[in-house]
Amino acid sequence: MKLLRFGPAGQERPGILDGDGRIRDLSGEIPDIAGEVLLPAGLARLAALDLSALPLVEGEPRLGCPVAQVGKFVAVGLNYADHAAEANMPLPGEPVIFSKATSCIVGPNDDVVLPPASTKGDWEVELGIVVGRTARHVPKNEALRHVAGYCLVNDVSEREYQLERGGTWDKGKGFDTFGPIGPYLVTIDDVPDPQALDMWLDVNGRRMQSGNTRTMIFDVASLVSYISRIMTLLPGDVITTGTPPGVGMGQKPEPVYLKAGDVMELGIATLGTQRQRVRAWA
Repeated sequence: MKLLRFGPAGQERPGILDGDGRIRDLSGEIPDIAGEVLLPAGLARLAALDLSALPLVEGEPRLGCPVAQVGKFVAVGLNYADHAAEANMPLPGEPVIFSKATSCIVGPNDDVVLPPASTKGDWEVELGIVVGRTARHVPKNEALRHVAGYCLVNDVSEREYQLERGGTWDKGKGFDTFGPIGPYLVTIDDVPDPQALDMWLDVNGRRMQSGNTRTMIFDVASLVSYISRIMTLLPGDVITTGTPPGVGMGQKPEPVYLKAGDVMELGIATLGTQRQRVRAWA
């Protein structure tokens, strides 16, 4: 299933794509895509619906984040060996974990706004994991049972704040609009192998990133298991799992950073695409 949320920001309604790629309104069936809806029983109930009987959504409405009320937005850094090399950082012995503020979450095609005096805005196409049941000290061989599905994430970053101002990476990762998620939550039955997904990102039509999740240092099961030993994961939490090479700070001979008017387009096989226009703070 491809689950989504559509409508103006703050007024999104739950929806699902039918076999013809059209949006069907789920608001008569569930309050939103959150909480118990993401449990195995909740997803099974949605899978059993006759989609042709649901109201058809006309036109091309705005899409929001496909998960409502995200409790935690957990991120993994340096999870692709070739990205660590371009960042001139050693390979981690354990996953590098930081948080993105949930207030940074926006829809997949919403504008990205650079903060005041931003000089080093950057892009990162990433595979997102949506937690589907409570996970606490979960062994790796059981980890995928706690996943509801996957989504596309752009882990937008401000490198000066992240790397040059001391402290943790969080301060360069949580600005408003720095967390586009979507367009869909694709349930695990439609993603048989999360470690075999092609991924890409273009800036102004130029291919910057091209990779595949098979080159992740720590795979999806390892990450869910590891993070569940650090914090309890709850249904609706989102984990974004790192990026392949090609980010702006790694460009040669000189880094390339985002500026107002730039357009980012990105995608992951099966999970859809995003498009964001970059704006200056106003």
